[in-house]
Amino acid sequence: MEMLNSIDLTRETAIQTAQNEVVLNAAYINGNWVTIEALTTDADGISSNNIDSDNAENHALYDPNSGEVIATTRLCTSTHVEPAVQAASEASASWSQVSVSERARYLNAIAESMEQQFDKLVGLSVLNNGKPIEEAKIDVGDAIACYRYYANLITDQATWSKVSTLESGIRLLKTYSPVGICALITPWNFPMVTTSWKLAPALAAGCTLLLKPSEVTLLPELMLGNILSEIGLPKGVVNILPGAAEVGTAMTSHPLIDKVSFTGSNVVGEKVMVQAAKGIKDISLELGGKSAIVVCADADIDYACDLIIGGIFTNAGQICSATSRLVVHQDIAEQLFDTLKVKTESLQIGDGFATETQMGPLVSEQQLNQVKKFFDIATAENLDCLTGGELLEASGYFVTPTVYTNVPTTSQLWTEEVFGPVLVCATFTDDAEAIRLANDSKFALAATIVSADETAALEMALQIKAGHIWINEQQIVLPEAGWGGFKQSGIGRELGGDGLSAYQKSKHVLLTD
Repeated sequence: MEMLNSIDLTRETAIQTAQNEVVLNAAYINGNWVTIEALTTDADGISSNNIDSDNAENHALYDPNSGEVIATTRLCTSTHVEPAVQAASEASASWSQVSVSERARYLNAIAESMEQQFDKLVGLSVLNNGKPIEEAKIDVGDAIACYRYYANLITDQATWSKVSTLESGIRLLKTYSPVGICALITPWNFPMVTTSWKLAPALAAGCTLLLKPSEVTLLPELMLGNILSEIGLPKGVVNILPGAAEVGTAMTSHPLIDKVSFTGSNVVGEKVMVQAAKGIKDISLELGGKSAIVVCADADIDYACDLIIGGIFTNAGQICSATSRLVVHQDIAEQLFDTLKVKTESLQIGDGFATETQMGPLVSEQQLNQVKKFFDIATAENLDCLTGGELLEASGYFVTPTVYTNVPTTSQLWTEEVFGPVLVCATFTDDAEAIRLANDSKFALAATIVSADETAALEMALQIKAGHIWINEQQIVLPEAGWGGFKQSGIGRELGGDGLSAYQKSKHVLLTD
């Protein structure tokens, strides 16, 4: 992919982009940046305007590498949701009738603008999220590909399709309409990527929307507002509200919202589901995971270890699909653990802007404390630590890539999502036991199988409960492939044709033949 404005990817250039191009202290409502006013108080310290007191202090955006503040911004409050909903409502009638070719043109324009600003978006992601440059490049490329995919998909979707029936003398036709006004809430671990997974199909379907990106990683996400203005997207179609939980609650509870799409933790997902129940809103939830990687006795050990490391240490393990449970055949377990220990301890941990870095910091102090909590639990449970299990003595939010072996299935580290670079391992003797261990989770998002026998691996894939399975491959996620899980990993699917269907309602028309 050739980028038109390549710049040096350094912390300094990323900070310049943040200072000069990211619009802070503002929400993107009805096609304009609307200033979020500072809280004012009277002489007695009582608020003299309508802005919630939670907005009294500036919200800090951190560099995870150093723990230092990059910038501060004021966040939206629930008061900003109403004008955004009204803007989306007013735009809905016209946008839903825009031709599919015109919608595709806007989606391609977003992709083209992101391509032109590729290095800037990568730099902001590394700066605000902490991930290594190469991972951030993949993220931006994936987001671009998603916008292009839905531009093509909506163009190819027939306006009318004929449905076969057993009745004579009639015709049955099928078409699709947009679900309506959508509330989209995205997480901090993949800024721009998860946004594209929701925004692209929603726009393709003809929906208007409110987007609440994570307040943790606003720097790359807020660039979207500039892009939408640049391409001339009609006013009110997309509204961006940089806010905390109260904004999400106001969005998901609003009577004019027709659909809610949320990606995040199960604790918050349950709350979102309750809020969306009022008014019977359509809902999609992409939640937690505790995915398994199954390594069979015939696997190439060196390659298997590369897949294990990619599945748990990419993005410092802050991935819902992270294969954080290793299920390995007992005949090769000892040799595999020896190789895995060497490879894990050779990983280069450090600043995301350093080209040699293979694993960066966690995103925030809160996430650092979350991972430390599980280190403490592992110590209390007396788990066997193959390597890691420590915070690094460094500025920023760094921990060691960690592997625990012989972990009982009753351990909290086996059952709970850590969302960090922590792998737990168990062994099996036959395929039936491997499948049982892989399915031994309340989550069922993804899985990986490593085997020299593709037929056996495919048979195993049929029996493992997961929405996405890789066989002898790293966690490549294509826009064509539906994404989502079973059990408590969520409701519905994103990406692929399923992702478009999530923002459409089918209509059937019966008429005389």
